[in-house]
Amino acid sequence: MLIDNHNRKINYLRLAVTDRCNLRCNYCMPSEGINFAKNDKLFTIDELCSLSEIMVEQGIDKIRITGGEPFVRKDLMILLRKLAQLDGLKDISITTNATLIGPYIQELKSLGIKNINVSLDAIDKETFERITRRNQYDTVYGNLIKLVTEGFNVRINFIALENQNTQDILPILEVMKHYPVSVRFLEEMPFNGGSKSFNTITWDYKKILSHILEQYPEVTKLESPKTSTSINYKIKGHQGTFGLIPSFTRTFCGSCNRLRISATGDVITCLYGKPRMNLRDVMRGENREENIKKHIQKAIGNRAKTGFEEQEKYDGIFENSMTSIGG
Repeated sequence: MLIDNHNRKINYLRLAVTDRCNLRCNYCMPSEGINFAKNDKLFTIDELCSLSEIMVEQGIDKIRITGGEPFVRKDLMILLRKLAQLDGLKDISITTNATLIGPYIQELKSLGIKNINVSLDAIDKETFERITRRNQYDTVYGNLIKLVTEGFNVRINFIALENQNTQDILPILEVMKHYPVSVRFLEEMPFNGGSKSFNTITWDYKKILSHILEQYPEVTKLESPKTSTSINYKIKGHQGTFGLIPSFTRTFCGSCNRLRISATGDVITCLYGKPRMNLRDVMRGENREENIKKHIQKAIGNRAKTGFEEQEKYDGIFENSMTSIGG
């Protein structure tokens, strides 16, 4: 079992399989993209399988596959098949932009991988294409509906971007009220590869909630797990729910049970700080299982209590792109 220096059980791993993405969302990276890691700097799929097995042996029982866009990796299903066979792993989930997932939906279902987060920052096609800088709306929407109709547990991640998509907050709830999905509204974060900088936001979680309540006053607050990053609600008459994630104002840090490992091997104990170490060379060296366990134990033994505390240690932390740190 992994216990950090604040006596928090760490049982949730966000594992990035690539830093590449086939979209160019303007809140994530500049239009020209970023300097993606060379292939030899990325974990191989066999290394990812081994790493996952080691982490589960240490008490990780939930793994979320992230990127970049995970399905950019042609060999991703090899890893997912391996994860589906690991004893002790209770929850396998994927965060995706849903552009490439279509051909794999049936196999994911057969593997029992049912928890899918879809990044969708607009329900209006023109707004979607302006934000993503790509013409993929019809594909994304089609795959989203297919996932829902095939019985997946779908959560939509919608980042509230001032002067870009906040006019879509109510329409996306109206469209999705017919489906058993959770629409989760995230505060914007400045991990955008240096495309812009900001110290405050207008559309924080309180403003988003107030905006929703003006249209839908009959809302019930739901009970959420202690480790949940979202504050969840149910609108009367809607099949699904909605949630608010205070990713900028960070009200959830105190109960954090997460560990991030990037596609290049960086161990990130807090989204708002720098990597604590890198496991890639450890994975490729001798006694890798023993040494990886030692490195992980060392990393979680020196975690900050909150993201604000962690952020104070570093300059330039927000110059990173979200695609390079696993979302």
